[in-house]
Amino acid sequence: MNALIKLKSTLDGRLHVLGHKGSTRVSIYTCGITPYDSSHIGHARTILIFDVLRRLLKSAGLDVLYIQNFTDVDDKIINRASKEGVEAKDIADRYIAEYFRDFDSLNILRADVYTRATEYIDDIRSMIRGLIERGSAYARDTGVYYDISSFEGYGKLSKVRPEALRAGARVESKDDKDDPADFALWKLYDSGPRYESEWGRGRPGWHIECSAMILKNIGETVDIHGGGEDLIFPHHENEIAQSEAFTGKPLARIWMHVGLLNLKNEKMSKSLRNTIPVRSFIDQYGPNTLRMLLLSSQYRNQLEYSEETIAKAKSRWRIIEEALYITRREIDSGNKLNNDLTESLQRHLERAKMHLMNDLNTPIALGECVLVAEGINSLYSRGLMAKGSTVLLDGFRKLTDIFGFKLPDLSESEIKSIEDMITKRNLLRKVGNYEEADRIRYELATKKIELLDFKGRTYWKKVEWMP
Repeated sequence: MNALIKLKSTLDGRLHVLGHKGSTRVSIYTCGITPYDSSHIGHARTILIFDVLRRLLKSAGLDVLYIQNFTDVDDKIINRASKEGVEAKDIADRYIAEYFRDFDSLNILRADVYTRATEYIDDIRSMIRGLIERGSAYARDTGVYYDISSFEGYGKLSKVRPEALRAGARVESKDDKDDPADFALWKLYDSGPRYESEWGRGRPGWHIECSAMILKNIGETVDIHGGGEDLIFPHHENEIAQSEAFTGKPLARIWMHVGLLNLKNEKMSKSLRNTIPVRSFIDQYGPNTLRMLLLSSQYRNQLEYSEETIAKAKSRWRIIEEALYITRREIDSGNKLNNDLTESLQRHLERAKMHLMNDLNTPIALGECVLVAEGINSLYSRGLMAKGSTVLLDGFRKLTDIFGFKLPDLSESEIKSIEDMITKRNLLRKVGNYEEADRIRYELATKKIELLDFKGRTYWKKVEWMP
């Protein structure tokens, strides 16, 4: 790709260029999950958007450093551990392991570094110490608090002003803070996981964790900092205040926030008990259908989860799925083909790339990708693929790689079992035993194996769901 990748920053609303001349490295920090329960598809939307961005940047030849955190010390984790009679670490470990199981199934690239707040306690204490020395924080009997009046730019990301907080917005209570709008950097506790400090035994505040982890792993300024739009305030606003007070440098060049996934016009969240676990969706519809669904709206916009959006995602994935199987067969065949029938399809490929590079416009890019898939399927069904283009097929495969679509991997024994059943079915058809042949086809269908009898040959594919 020769064009430049542009992203709109939440902070200033302007498009910023990545991959400009002389800059080949891009650092990304994403706020991940608090591992106290199963991850749901609202979480998946944020993680998936950054997965596609990372794939796009890599395809453009950029060197990407991608870091994602786990907030593994939190009241929700501690409360669940207490309820189950186990240690907080056991809860965090359990749901982090489940996270990897689910998101590996979704073909999410593993981060270069996964950070856990409990592994950065020394760095967190050091940063708090520095903020106190700079006059940006103060210690009281209940902990250490950040003085938002000391930071002139407070509210620049969220546009939330301190006056609004003091009037009753989302603030911490029952603390001996100088100002009700100030937020905790370190809280003292009598129970639960606690760490020693000069201010007393306690735990770090939520916001300081990410600031310390960015500083330790990336430096004073990260190229892209992101997460769900529900993190803009207070989390990211408070990160800016404490980090920029500590370093004197911008925390992030680009702030990137992903719109919420809604169910019946309500945010999908564990607190509302309206979540759909990642594993449940994948088991029912498959990982690629979930990718198609979550990429169907521009990342900054909210997305409504409904039967209609699921049906559209299923239909569009079937089109791309068929084309990917055709692409796999044709590329593996080693055919040397020409471009006579595929110039218009290649233009759709180029437009898809262009829309991805323009603030990651996945819905329009996906529309172009579906048009290419329809063209490939049409050429193949008419027996014209031999007049197609290996350049087109390779370009289509690379585009679907950026979207993260992936056909299932089957073991050699699974493939042999399927092909043996197909051989038996075709022999039965030759001798007129169609009833038994149909029984084998049905048995394969229960394993989500779909057959296509085409010009004297039977092709098969492992599909995500049977129509």
